[in-house]
Amino acid sequence: MEAEGLDWLLVPLHQLVSWGAAAAMVFGGVVPYVPQYRDIRRTQNADGFSTYVCLVLLVANILRILFWFGRRFESPLLWQSAIMILTMLLMLKLCTEVRVANELNARRRSFADFDPHHFWQWSSFWDYVQCVLAFTGVAGYITYLSIDSTLFVETLGFLAVLTEAMLGVPQLYRNHRHQSTEGMSIKMVLMWTSGDAFKTAYFLLKGAPLQFSVCGLLQVLVDLAILGQAYAFARHPQKPALHAVHPAGTKAL
Repeated sequence: MEAEGLDWLLVPLHQLVSWGAAAAMVFGGVVPYVPQYRDIRRTQNADGFSTYVCLVLLVANILRILFWFGRRFESPLLWQSAIMILTMLLMLKLCTEVRVANELNARRRSFADFDPHHFWQWSSFWDYVQCVLAFTGVAGYITYLSIDSTLFVETLGFLAVLTEAMLGVPQLYRNHRHQSTEGMSIKMVLMWTSGDAFKTAYFLLKGAPLQFSVCGLLQVLVDLAILGQAYAFARHPQKPALHAVHPAGTKAL
């Protein structure tokens, strides 16, 4: 009887928590990029951020949206993908503008060159947009033709989450190659880690397709590896080369 008497409070409270969790899923994924975006705007230096992170997330979320047409999942995850795509395009726009402004004498490169050696290193933001639209068109057409195949749909979902799970790999590789995390926002990686942990728990509790939970676990492991790099490189910083100039403005928060 007492439990029934509290229904007037527990039911709306449960609904409020559900709405809050859904909102966190939709918008939480873009929050880690706010400090990195601000750092790049403030320093006018995008060297510390790998734009291949944007490529990975664009591909992953486009594939996830296509997967939704074959196997419906919760709407917050669908909206999360749409918002993430817009966010990555904004990051690409800023990084491209900053890089071009800092490389005045560099040769202009475009998507239409079809040069694999300079893929994803173009001089105009619209070249990236063309590439994204081309990929979306081809992937969408293939999905339209194969939407009735369960094997194709499940494979598409697996590719989507596997690609997303590799999100931090470009940043991990860049840090390893330079033996430094200078220019990378530690706040961004900490938010990646907390967000991926929350997302994985959300997938498990909501009974999302298995691919989503596997993706979340892999992402958390990669995030922890990047944090490990930051700790290791901070304890054993690389000795600067003679006559090298390290602008203070490029340091991450």
